[in-house]
Amino acid sequence: MKTIFHIITKEFIQFRRDRKMFGLSFVAPVFQLLILGYAANLDVSEIPLIILDQDRTIESRSLIANFTNTGYFKNVGYIERSDEIDHFLDDGHASFALVIPRGFGSKLAAGESSPLQLIADGSETTAGGIGVSYASIIISRFSQDVLLETLQRRGVTKLPPRLGVEARVWYNPELKSRNFMVPSVLGLLLMVLTMILTSLAIVKEKELGTLEQLVVTPIRSHQLILGKIAPFLIIGLIDVVLVVGVARLFFGLELKGDFWLLFLLNIIFLMTTLGLGLFVSTMAHTQQQAMMTSIFFIMLPMMFFSGFVFPIENMPGIIQGVSYLMPLRYFFVIVRGLFLKGVGLDVLWPQALALFGFGVIILSLSVAKFRKRLS
Repeated sequence: MKTIFHIITKEFIQFRRDRKMFGLSFVAPVFQLLILGYAANLDVSEIPLIILDQDRTIESRSLIANFTNTGYFKNVGYIERSDEIDHFLDDGHASFALVIPRGFGSKLAAGESSPLQLIADGSETTAGGIGVSYASIIISRFSQDVLLETLQRRGVTKLPPRLGVEARVWYNPELKSRNFMVPSVLGLLLMVLTMILTSLAIVKEKELGTLEQLVVTPIRSHQLILGKIAPFLIIGLIDVVLVVGVARLFFGLELKGDFWLLFLLNIIFLMTTLGLGLFVSTMAHTQQQAMMTSIFFIMLPMMFFSGFVFPIENMPGIIQGVSYLMPLRYFFVIVRGLFLKGVGLDVLWPQALALFGFGVIILSLSVAKFRKRLS
């Protein structure tokens, strides 16, 4: 242990002298969390809407008010001709166009149906799909209100029943996507930071020739490996504390679960990332190779298949099967459960067990390969 302690001390001395590495380890995670926390927002509001009102009646103005008062749509202007729609959608000044035909009000007063036209910019699939859903709900509610008013004017005293839904949203009452994304950013940052730092630090010593100098010393291979990995484990755990603090101070997202359980499960997760970094260091000969290998062969597949970018439920069956091989998938379930639901190990034990299994396998194989490379 004394030998391992001296290696760890030596690593931290090198780390302190390298200002870029210090900034990458502590400043970059906070900065990236702030950027991703504000930018990775899937909530859609104030969708720019242009309106072609060919009716200009009380009914048409009431429908327009229903659109703009919800906060989902923002009226960016009225147009006089239908050929102006292309101009607004092409240059991006509007994402939706609402066309109200002539005779809209008179047909509603007579109890007849009146078609509406809603044109959406499909180049932005997320905003377009959500906007169409919002518009359908708004028009459906407006249609129900018109029907009830028509029946009342005709003297119908017994109105048809209306179903009322009292919706209660648990864990994320305001349905803010930021509350869903910020805990996931913790796992993403830990993966990127610890894996790249581990691989670059070891490969850098290869390039400088200092790793060979350590090999010829009486230091045993397991002591060298532990001494190399332990500093980055400590750095990763410090970043956990920083990220939890930033999530609380800047985003108001409190950790509802047990902090020490989060700390423990982060250690298990770091077994996989440190093992992957160690594995990359055995394959790469330069820092550029280590960086490219980490990004294209490990990080990007992890991001795409773990549910961070795309919902796993929407993936094809084969890809869903591949996602079970991604440790990041299980860690996302853990951090979201601890941050949003406040659950404990009695609920998260399947994910914790799977993560522990991945950590032991990946770290063991990486250590064996690295030890063989040393000998």
